Amino acid sequence: MSELTFTLLRLGYLVLLWVFVLSAVAVLRRDLAARVADRTERRRRDDAGTPARKAAAGASPAAPPPPARGGSSPTRLVVTAGPLTGTTLPLGASSILIGRSPACTLVLDDDYSSSRHARIFPQGDDWYVEDLGSTNGTFLGDHQVQGPTPLPPGVGVQIGRSVVELQG
Repeated sequence: MSELTFTLLRLGYLVLLWVFVLSAVAVLRRDLAARVADRTERRRRDDAGTPARKAAAGASPAAPPPPARGGSSPTRLVVTAGPLTGTTLPLGASSILIGRSPACTLVLDDDYSSSRHARIFPQGDDWYVEDLGSTNGTFLGDHQVQGPTPLPPGVGVQIGRSVVELQG
């Protein structure tokens, strides 16, 4: 075999090897993207069946309303802007954790929110919002939340692309 033939065979083998590697990477990317899309769709379907969503849609009329905390205190947390607009969570005695983590009470599918972004919690007859060290911050109206801050009803709390507020 001549030197030229041997060099061409080596180059051909190298090109064939790179085509194989790049096609394997393309298949992995396509499969992972499909898996992420399936998981996101499944999470949306599962969230549609949660008791909070059913109560918001009126599908569970037998469920008792949450106890009122006073005369005009808020009884629910409502998402007023963002991908989950219209989602309602009843307020109780426990805090509401908001973020991307599946362990949160309100799970946001938002690249601008952290996994554990913020917490809304009762203290006495008042509600407070607290940023949990998020990357992009939590805003009460136009002001960034630095520590536990009183949350009056009707004032929007921006968490990523979503805005939530307490309503009565």
